[in-house]
Amino acid sequence: MKISYNWLKQFIKTDWDSEKTAALLTDLGLEVEVVEKYQSVKGGLEGIVVGHVLTCEPHPDADRLKVTTVDIGNGTPIQVVCGASNVAAGQKVPLATIGTVLYDKEGSSFAIKKGKIRGQESHGMICAEDELGLGTSHDGIMVLDQDLAPGTPAAKVFKIENDEVFEIGLTPNRADAMSHLGTARDLRAGLLQNGVSVELITPSVSNFRVDMRTLKIDVKVEAPLLAPRYCGVTISGITVKPSPAWLQDRLKAIGINPKNNIVDVTNYVLHDLGQPLHAFDAAKINGKVHVKTVEAGTKFTTLDDVERTLHEEDLMICDDKGPMCIAGVFGGQKSGVTDNTTSIFLESAYFNPVSVRKTAKRHQLNTDASFRFERGIDPSITAYALKRAALLIQEVAGGNITSDLIDIYTKKVEDFSVFVNFDKVNKIIGQQIPRDIIKKILASLDIKVNSVSDAGLGLTIPAYRVDVQREIDVIEEILRVYGYNKIDFSNKVNATIFNAPRNEDYKLQNIVGNQLNSQGFHEIMANSLTTASYVQLSEMLKEEHNVTMLNPLSNDLATMRQSLLFSGLEAIAYNINRKNADLRLFEFGKTYHKFLSGYEEHKHLTLFLTGNRNQENWTNPQKPSDFFLFKGYVESVFSRLGIQKIQSSPVKSDVFSEGIAIGTSQNVLVEFGVVKKSILKHFGIKQDVFYADFNWEAILKTIPNKIKYSEITKYPEVRRDLALLIDQNISYDSIYAIARQTEKNLLKDINLFDVYEGKNLPEGKKSYALSFILQDDSKTLTDAQIDKIMGKLQKNFETELGASLR
Repeated sequence: MKISYNWLKQFIKTDWDSEKTAALLTDLGLEVEVVEKYQSVKGGLEGIVVGHVLTCEPHPDADRLKVTTVDIGNGTPIQVVCGASNVAAGQKVPLATIGTVLYDKEGSSFAIKKGKIRGQESHGMICAEDELGLGTSHDGIMVLDQDLAPGTPAAKVFKIENDEVFEIGLTPNRADAMSHLGTARDLRAGLLQNGVSVELITPSVSNFRVDMRTLKIDVKVEAPLLAPRYCGVTISGITVKPSPAWLQDRLKAIGINPKNNIVDVTNYVLHDLGQPLHAFDAAKINGKVHVKTVEAGTKFTTLDDVERTLHEEDLMICDDKGPMCIAGVFGGQKSGVTDNTTSIFLESAYFNPVSVRKTAKRHQLNTDASFRFERGIDPSITAYALKRAALLIQEVAGGNITSDLIDIYTKKVEDFSVFVNFDKVNKIIGQQIPRDIIKKILASLDIKVNSVSDAGLGLTIPAYRVDVQREIDVIEEILRVYGYNKIDFSNKVNATIFNAPRNEDYKLQNIVGNQLNSQGFHEIMANSLTTASYVQLSEMLKEEHNVTMLNPLSNDLATMRQSLLFSGLEAIAYNINRKNADLRLFEFGKTYHKFLSGYEEHKHLTLFLTGNRNQENWTNPQKPSDFFLFKGYVESVFSRLGIQKIQSSPVKSDVFSEGIAIGTSQNVLVEFGVVKKSILKHFGIKQDVFYADFNWEAILKTIPNKIKYSEITKYPEVRRDLALLIDQNISYDSIYAIARQTEKNLLKDINLFDVYEGKNLPEGKKSYALSFILQDDSKTLTDAQIDKIMGKLQKNFETELGASLR
């Protein structure tokens, strides 16, 4: 945002230099990124003086050139060769002296040097209007007023505007400061805090009056929720022409190209007061003005000559025949002001910020008006700004005000009420600020103190301060005006030692994250905003549980995610499309849900595995990742966290074509398996993807609080193998459970190292080869003990599973 210092001084009379003012604005939170010099004429006419042409003779060697002598006020006339046909003795002319820098139409500079032209010396240059940047004419040199004294600087003659422009990096929350008035309000508060007493001078509109009631245009607001306040007035008998120099200079200083006096006034008031305006050619309005939405699919051509398809939620300014303007965003081609316009309908309104933002994003339009409406303007100055603009239009374009001012204010936008506790102020700031200073700061910010008690202040916040609605916001206002640099801090370093629980969330995330990273996984952090339609990929996700954004950036980022699966698949698809198909990913993130009882969010850990398990190598051929590899990674998470008493069960989620769930008797801790082909197809993924969804909140509750440890035994372990012939429907889990139940003390580990199904086996049978590790921590096992345990195992397998030895 650009702020002209000369313009700013119309609101506040200050003699501070720009550097000091920029520093104060930055301290107030309006960060001045750079201060640029502005001159209405580039170069400021430095080196240009008034010259008096004493003689003018034809050039002896050139028919079109003349040799002149010019008095430039220093007592020594100089010789200048000039090619203008209208130069003559006795004229007062602008003369560029030696060393003067001039600029061409493209802005390129060139310096005036002493030289010879066809053998005649020339010590300067008599200038035309366009050569000085004072106009476009090049018909001849400029002839000045005869009363001017030779040597007078041209900058004094032509009243060059010299200004300094602040480039402010405005934060999105400071909608109140998006104008010279808003910046002046903050500057006044800062100056008062620095002991400089100034008043805020606002333009008077006391001269606003209806000249005649000859052009009444009725207004009907049919969407009051989208247009809480709408004002309008007609002005007739205007002349559309270029704006006067002062108005053009104001706009040029802040980077706006002047167009005509009507449009320039609306732009001026926009940057002056922060109120967007729009002028319609009154002759092109058919019947009433309707503020309403239109049917979806309606075609509308905007000022940039682009035909746009309207949405049913777009607020439009229409007449009896159809749309004329996208409210708060962009005008229409057919209703705009042209050089032939003689009467206008001038609009000033307060539109719903959310509605304007959605419309602007929908049509990919970003205008000065929409920028302000989206963030929230001051609803109390709507009529005042309209009067201000009407008076300026009369000043620069003539005409009469030919209707009463229409002001439709269906529901007043109320101010905010906030109570501020003094103790809370001191606690947040870390330093006690005198209460009288707090009240002065608040008053300087137009925050009204309604009540005062020993506990705090009851305040009324102006409606235009949309960023100040809570106690903490008011404290921030007090602090920024008081000055962050005035807050004392101690040189003493204080340290606190406390006993942090072992099971703190961030510690466990780091432990698991480090383990997964060492296993080749990469952490991803996906956006919590996603596409609403993803819930249709799973019957367990309900559309009514979606948490939707009131003001989304786009339809693809309109909903909070209910599952981490789809954002992970987006990342996988992105990588596969870029020839990176072997992936191991994990993410810690939250899901968001809306229920009748309120909103909920749940934390998850997800793992993704797809592609080959290792890189291609001559000693290690490629092998696809499989379910059992993935299961190992899942179980390693439990092992690392010390979670042991877990059991498997069928998976319930319908995102898996096959999978299992692992948990305790109270909670399911993780569901994992192979993602359905139909879901993968939606993302264009053609290879298998293994996915695990850990219920992180349940895991935090399951992790044991105490660490159990034991000494490493000095006695040897013993391995014994069994090859069992069992039914096809018997799982390894059944064998594992029976073995653990048979020998609880000495059986340390069980491993399935071979599975055979095929020839030479009875129908419906399969062969499992298992190893059993036995160990006694207090002594060496004997053969008799070992044989006894193995005999029990074999017997139980035969009795409970119908197994037999091969």
